Amino acid sequence: MKSDIIIISLFSFFVSCTSPDSKGIFTYTVVRGNFEHSLFIDGYVEPVRSTTAICPPQVEGVVGFLVEEGVYVKEGEVICSVEVPELQTTYDELLISLENAQVELTKTQADLDMQYALLEAQVKTNAAETQIARLDSLQLEYATPNQVKIKELELAMVTIQKERFEKKLQALNFIRQSEMRKRELQIRQFANRLQTAKEQLDALTVKAPKDGLAMRAIYPFTGKKLQVGDPVWGRMPLVNLPEFSGMKVKIQAPETDYKYISLNDSVVFSFDAMPDNKAWGKIQMKSPVGQSYKENSKVKFFEIEASIDSASVMPEPGFTASCRIILKQVKDTLTVPQIAVFEEDSIKVVYVKQGNGFSARRITTGISSPKEIIITDGLQGNEVIALTKPPSALLKIN
Repeated sequence: MKSDIIIISLFSFFVSCTSPDSKGIFTYTVVRGNFEHSLFIDGYVEPVRSTTAICPPQVEGVVGFLVEEGVYVKEGEVICSVEVPELQTTYDELLISLENAQVELTKTQADLDMQYALLEAQVKTNAAETQIARLDSLQLEYATPNQVKIKELELAMVTIQKERFEKKLQALNFIRQSEMRKRELQIRQFANRLQTAKEQLDALTVKAPKDGLAMRAIYPFTGKKLQVGDPVWGRMPLVNLPEFSGMKVKIQAPETDYKYISLNDSVVFSFDAMPDNKAWGKIQMKSPVGQSYKENSKVKFFEIEASIDSASVMPEPGFTASCRIILKQVKDTLTVPQIAVFEEDSIKVVYVKQGNGFSARRITTGISSPKEIIITDGLQGNEVIALTKPPSALLKIN
């Protein structure tokens, strides 16, 4: 497969350029070869399928702990922790509020129970006084009219007090129930908020969802692996647990290159960690939305994914890849350097060497790259052409 790699015809430019002739003009010998317009962009290898541990939703914090790159972890093992000081403060304050509310409930219950007990004692005292007054009224048969009137008034007063105590007892019982319900509701509210805060705190300790090789996620602002101390936010990838059945390459392309890249463009990969290894694939995905290089920057990068369809040796996740993206490719054609093509009166020409001079020859061109251009008509091959416009003294008129 290595032998099938197309040799860029620019190489022939360097080996075919002759030394300056007697007149100091650099030349190039036109030969048939393969035309290729390519872009070179760096990327990194990642698995096609993986399980990703993410930052908890609605959280903004910094990474306090992060598992080392390439460590094999077991399901349930802690792989990352996120620090959110404000959340810990909220939890501590809610815990104190709950404890205070429970103390207030106990105190309120004790105070109301005491008031209720004192009022019950008064009711019992009143009942005894009423009984005594009634017994005394039985002895009024021989009492004077004034004594009878006084005893009747005393019995009426005792009866009025009884009714008043009974009403106070009913009111105090209602107040006690209402106050206890209010305190208990407050405790439930604090307990629910505390439980929510605890769940949020517990979620900051991220555990491995499965067994696997831990690979730190790429931090979007730097394009590098996530590090301890990096700010993170809700649902941001933290650690990937890849499946090694298939790999792809993720590319951050600058906007100037992104616009030239198309889906299904061929890509040839090489790897810093495996100098002798090569891989081949195609562009599979282009993100329509770019990301700023850094905050408030106008420079944008676009995410591109390329498949790895074949490789001498399949690379591992995290390897840096040099990606040669082939935008255009034509086999067995005539190409010349862009600098050898000139415009004369809106006509494209090259200067072909004839003896000790050069003659202008009209040409028709095809597709091009920044360095080369295809000649579709006007040259046959093996001509020697000038790379700079010859002086008028060396020009011959056909």
